[in-house]
Amino acid sequence: MFAAYAARTDAADPLSGLELGDLPEPQARPGWSVVTVRAASLNHHDLWSLRGVGLPAERLPMILGCDAAGVDEHGNEVVLHSVIGQSGHGVGPDEPRSILTERYQGTFAQRVAVPTWNLLPKPAGLSFEQAACLPTAWLTAYRMLFTNAGVKPGDTVLVQGAGGGVATALIVLGKAAGLRVWVTGRNEAKRARAVELGADAAFESGARLPERVDAVLETVGAATWSHSVKSLRPGGTIVISGATSGPDPSAVELNRIFFLELRVIGSTMGTKEELAGLLSFCANTGVRPVIDSVLPLAEARDGFARLAEGDVFGKIVLRP
Repeated sequence: MFAAYAARTDAADPLSGLELGDLPEPQARPGWSVVTVRAASLNHHDLWSLRGVGLPAERLPMILGCDAAGVDEHGNEVVLHSVIGQSGHGVGPDEPRSILTERYQGTFAQRVAVPTWNLLPKPAGLSFEQAACLPTAWLTAYRMLFTNAGVKPGDTVLVQGAGGGVATALIVLGKAAGLRVWVTGRNEAKRARAVELGADAAFESGARLPERVDAVLETVGAATWSHSVKSLRPGGTIVISGATSGPDPSAVELNRIFFLELRVIGSTMGTKEELAGLLSFCANTGVRPVIDSVLPLAEARDGFARLAEGDVFGKIVLRP
């Protein structure tokens, strides 16, 4: 079957290890289902995999892609929860948790095998392309906001880095939940689009804000960390789920963190139950993922290149 996969890894030139071509079909096994992929979406996790993060050489070649929506062997339209081993279903209770493409082949292919427990019904009102955006970036945003940030309707949150998949999800979900949403970004056009999407205000990266916020949603990392800490009210919360600009800020702001009793909470992906909640939230409110573009799987390299350059607003979706 046709697939986009990591044939090798290179920390300095990740796209050099990306190959497009035929790989063996996934094999059915007890407790697992083979899903025909109708749509899959790109994530920064795929670029990190090509750099070799969490993907040792002995597991290559590895089909990339965490997210997908498709049709199972019984004809059901489904969305994949991409965390394998969370429940023990299909893998046994002692296997450590992993995300598709770390231990098991991913979704950038015509078919993918996952534990049957990991399948959820796709709401009829969501297209395959929309549903394929939800299991990683949008689930990450959902958990950041509704499980970890400790905010309530009327609170103000700051989203660092307008334009990325998680950032656009945070804007849309935050507004639908009654939050005041501010965003930052280096690119003026992306800031304007964030406001069109529902953000109450957009500021240049590092700009002084009109007032301190209740929570900061942080996925950028080193480049924005100091600004995130300084933007919080006393007792406020930073929820961090990524570090696309690097994990080592020049100043960690420890004095400010302990003196103002700030909370720093790490957040990774989400549970199957949270994904079910997100699907229901979208179905009931009319909220839909922001899609930058839809490409055929054969053009996956173009999508990877745009993601690596930061030339996206929303999610890039691939169709096998």
